[in-house]
Amino acid sequence: MASRLTVLKLGGSVITDKTKEFAPSTETIARIMKEISTTEVESLIIVHGGGSYGHPLAKLYRLSNGHTNQTQILGFARTRQAMMDLNKIILDSAIENHLPCISVQPSAFIRTRNRRIEDIDLRIVSGLMDLHMIPVMFGDVVLDMQLGFSILSGDQLASRLAIELGAKRMILAADVDGVFDSDPKTNPKAYLMERMTTQDAEALIEREKQDDRGSDVTGRMMGKIKEMLAAVEKGIQVVVLNGCVPGRISNALTGRRTIGTVIER
Repeated sequence: MASRLTVLKLGGSVITDKTKEFAPSTETIARIMKEISTTEVESLIIVHGGGSYGHPLAKLYRLSNGHTNQTQILGFARTRQAMMDLNKIILDSAIENHLPCISVQPSAFIRTRNRRIEDIDLRIVSGLMDLHMIPVMFGDVVLDMQLGFSILSGDQLASRLAIELGAKRMILAADVDGVFDSDPKTNPKAYLMERMTTQDAEALIEREKQDDRGSDVTGRMMGKIKEMLAAVEKGIQVVVLNGCVPGRISNALTGRRTIGTVIER
């Protein structure tokens, strides 16, 4: 099972409209679930981001700072509920496409220490996959041994799952075509890097350290790539692609060539 496992991370910018609060991209979600259903992928885990569901509330209550005051407790509950609402939309679409997807709440089996995963119990996740089910998880607010609670990004979660379960491939579906040498949304001459090594990625991350304009609670593209590098170092192939474009996720799931960036050690 492990050698065939693919971890698919659906970015919040793909499955929601981040310009509005609580705005799911229902047509895109339905299309992605249909694509997955046509691939007959043998072993799969899906992790999704928060987008316009989790991020506004996490920012409003400053949950990334950890537990600093009691008003955040309601924020913790509201953020969790919002993520479960988004998760249900995805699960409903999956079931409609005959995918045996099962929601698994990360905070029920993961604790962090200073925002990094410390304790993780994958027995339930492994058991579901043994029965050929598809666990669906999400970026979550979790208990933190140092901060009281913290935000666990879907990117950190996806990378850790891939490592712990010995995945063959991890697919990161974003709203851009892959990893560029500069921001393609502001620079029309940005160059798509179709293949990268860990050294290439580390050099790009180092260069981007001076640019902190991103506003996402869980970081911008370079932060996402940084999370993925731990998996790449374990021999797991990472594919970064545009999940908003039909066919690219299904191509990647079946190993066919598609527009995007492949990162290997």
